Amino acid sequence: MTAKPLLTALLPLVEDLSRELPEAERYRRLLDALRALLPCDAAALLRLEGQWLIPLAVDGLSTDTLGRRFKVDEHPRFQQLLASPAPTRFDSRSPLPDPYDGLVDGLHEQLHVHDCMGCPLMIDERPWGLLTLDALDPDRFDHLEPGALQAFASLAAATVTVAERIQHLARRAEDEHHRAEIYRQASGQQHQPMIGQSPALRRLQEEIELVGHSDLTVLVTGETGVGKELVAQAIHRASSRARSPLVSINCAALPENLVESELFGHVRGAFTGAQADRRGKFELADGGTLFLDEVGELPLTVQAKLLRVLQSGQLQRLGSDKDQSVDVRVIAATNRNLAEEVRAGRYRADFYHRLSVFPLHIPPLRERERDVLLLSGYFLELNRSRLGLDGLHLEADAQSALLAYTWPGNVRELEHLIGRSALKAWGRRADSRLLGLSARDLDIEQGVDMPMAAHQSPSPGTPPLPFSPDGDLRRATDSFQRQMIEACLTRHDHNWASAARELGMDRANLNRMARRLSLK
Repeated sequence: MTAKPLLTALLPLVEDLSRELPEAERYRRLLDALRALLPCDAAALLRLEGQWLIPLAVDGLSTDTLGRRFKVDEHPRFQQLLASPAPTRFDSRSPLPDPYDGLVDGLHEQLHVHDCMGCPLMIDERPWGLLTLDALDPDRFDHLEPGALQAFASLAAATVTVAERIQHLARRAEDEHHRAEIYRQASGQQHQPMIGQSPALRRLQEEIELVGHSDLTVLVTGETGVGKELVAQAIHRASSRARSPLVSINCAALPENLVESELFGHVRGAFTGAQADRRGKFELADGGTLFLDEVGELPLTVQAKLLRVLQSGQLQRLGSDKDQSVDVRVIAATNRNLAEEVRAGRYRADFYHRLSVFPLHIPPLRERERDVLLLSGYFLELNRSRLGLDGLHLEADAQSALLAYTWPGNVRELEHLIGRSALKAWGRRADSRLLGLSARDLDIEQGVDMPMAAHQSPSPGTPPLPFSPDGDLRRATDSFQRQMIEACLTRHDHNWASAARELGMDRANLNRMARRLSLK
């Protein structure tokens, strides 16, 4: 390649260095220039984070690639690219599996990448990530000059540096990593990323960043399965309390007589079985954040005591008359309309207003456009690793089916669907190391007929759930009740309090009925 074409390809990137561009647009232009300089079928820019390679931009690869997280030690080609400071090309006969097999965009059949090369991006003499080029023609890169890719990689590194400085990423990266490590140690949970590029998710992320730097109480609302706990974790990581613990409690999972003890602690002898003093969740979260999940299920008596803690930072352990001070930031979450609950007299207005200082609504998956494909890519990569496969991807009809579906169970439903479908496909084709999931593998319609039907009004004279009476009225009634309760529990992820509310029953009565029907 002569100097003139090289200069022509690199000049727009040099001009972009002096322009303030969104990170995604800057990286898209980078790959456009790369493919103009070095013709290929696909190109990708990946950032190295610990032991993971995270795609920041792809050109010529399927959309779900952006949602994937590639573990370096599971992909030997990535290992070799990172280990060499110079560009590396893999022989077309190389036995090493290619991470992009089956992911080249616009191809409906399952094809292997035949010509592959790439190089690391070095910033401050350390590997920042990778640039990769792939082609379906095994001879595509025969006449390519490695120096051209090396020159491009140097300019790409400058582009990345500018992008990070503009957005203050370089200064914050080490601190964010440290805070995430403290959080994982304190909570015992793994940090899960918020995957997506839709305007709805970007608005949510902007609000998380905004409120994260404050100490305001946040009320997170949204449908079942949208990821309310994930948002709570993101708010905590963005706050000045990130080095302190994030303590979570599911208010709906606690028996009513134990809620106070769990929240405020108790002293020895406070009730039968209290054989020693015990700290509650507020004390455990002192200096950090307390996440109250399903806060709409709290009894009115507990709401009053919580209100005092939120207002004054003072609490009393159950059975004690001694006040204790705590410094806790509260994030609450619910899928209920608490304003409506207040109007109905089932929720304290003062407690609701204290919780909702900063309301934060999570959009359902059906309003997040093509984020479903990025999330699918993330879950596909997790399942590929669990099943020990070389590749796991979505066929074109599967992508269309995912985009057309309304996702009543949101992200949680998608996660379970991908895991279930991957396992079934692997079981049917256990001899294959590279699997593509079709719409038939996803089996979306069959898997969601019951939950979808439960949200629709039955026609007159038609039971909302199918059952086959055998002539015995009692057995037919029990069968109907059992199916209805099971379907309701499935919709609410086995949250008995939420199921009881939908069924119009007291929670204790539902528990008694479930035991009679052998559901417990």
